[in-house]
Amino acid sequence: MDERLKISAEAGDVDALYSIISHDPDVLETLDRIPLIDTPLHIAASVGNTHFALEIATLKLSFAWKLNGHGLSPMHLALLNGHDQLATSMVTVVDSELVRVKGKGRITPLHLVAQMDNIDLLAEFLSACPSSIEDLTVRCETAVHVAVKNGRLSAFKVLLGWLRRVNMEEILKWNDEDGNTVLHIATSTCQPQVVKLLIGTVNVNAKNFNGLTTMDMFNLMGDSRDSNVGKILHRAKAKPSSKVSASPTSLAQFFFRDLTLIEKRDKYFGVSGQNQKKSADDIRNIVLVVAVLIATATYQAGLSPPGGYWQDDFNVQPSMIINDTTTSNVNQWQQEPHRAGQMIMTPRFIFYFFTLNSLAFFASVWMILVLIAGLPYTKILSISTSFLLYAYYASIASTLPEHYSLVSTVLSVLFMYLTPICIVMVFLSPLVSSSRLEVLKRQVDNLKRRVGGFV
Repeated sequence: MDERLKISAEAGDVDALYSIISHDPDVLETLDRIPLIDTPLHIAASVGNTHFALEIATLKLSFAWKLNGHGLSPMHLALLNGHDQLATSMVTVVDSELVRVKGKGRITPLHLVAQMDNIDLLAEFLSACPSSIEDLTVRCETAVHVAVKNGRLSAFKVLLGWLRRVNMEEILKWNDEDGNTVLHIATSTCQPQVVKLLIGTVNVNAKNFNGLTTMDMFNLMGDSRDSNVGKILHRAKAKPSSKVSASPTSLAQFFFRDLTLIEKRDKYFGVSGQNQKKSADDIRNIVLVVAVLIATATYQAGLSPPGGYWQDDFNVQPSMIINDTTTSNVNQWQQEPHRAGQMIMTPRFIFYFFTLNSLAFFASVWMILVLIAGLPYTKILSISTSFLLYAYYASIASTLPEHYSLVSTVLSVLFMYLTPICIVMVFLSPLVSSSRLEVLKRQVDNLKRRVGGFV
């Protein structure tokens, strides 16, 4: 490196920088051609010259991603030397993806701040670049692994709170190169507070690559065991949580299985093809809107059938047949008996109308359930939909004329079969809605996952 350039970087002299560039316009380009080198940005980051660093990064963005001979980027150097403001400025002003730049050992700035227990910077990095939580070191460690292995309780609590808010708790179940989850590490390092926070999210019976569960690891620790950890694990084993995941499955075993409902849906809409994803999402949104409109129209039609409802009670009296011979009384006698609030339509039209209307209603509800599967709060929507189906059935059953026994029987049977089927679909949809393949890509074949970072 030009000595003048080095001196200007150490002093943070932006004017000197531009003076050097004016005399040698190719000076930065020459440095950029060398794969591993200390650039002016590295020097500025080491000493904490924020303005100079931002100026260099603006002129040559590639310097922000370049590693020096020690495998460190400018972001790594800034963090290691305690220049948090410079690191924050680089992320917010230059490029938020700098949180993911991989240095020696594939350690990212997020791993570093988790290891240092710098909770304020950790929270800022997570907010600026959420996808950085998925980055792994060469040991297949996430930032959560790093925080727990280094005993950084505050950093772990920040990571756990963030994962819960963005619905990414699945990352807590990821394995490192030894197959250990965060719970395994917390158990082996005697961190009862971390173990307590993880119970109910991570499976206490999950085995690492040595076939050991957390309880097995605890029992093997001997005199170094923490009694509080043992108590927590015993309680968790006695009362298994509904949130624990199933036993690990290999990708090969996964491909042996039939397609799940959600995978068939995605295949039908073309979501599996990356180039078609945007158009597939548009189609899905259009179908969802149409299904909602049909469900709304058919539900309203069921509550307000053509012809309306009788406004009075009527029952044929024997005296009307014997004594009354006027035209009005004859017409009244020819009416069917009814009660106020019952439908006016004849049995034939009631049968046709409610059979077709109900089929359309149930079909549109089922389509909505299929399309929303996998979205947040699906369970709450499923419960609400169940109540809606029962409300529809109750409204029809309460307004059918009593003497239309055949029509009532047929419609009751129809509802009796369709309602449970839809409700079963409601509650099964969340069970098959998560993209299992994406989960398994993160959980399975950890040694392969780190090579090339193909996930």
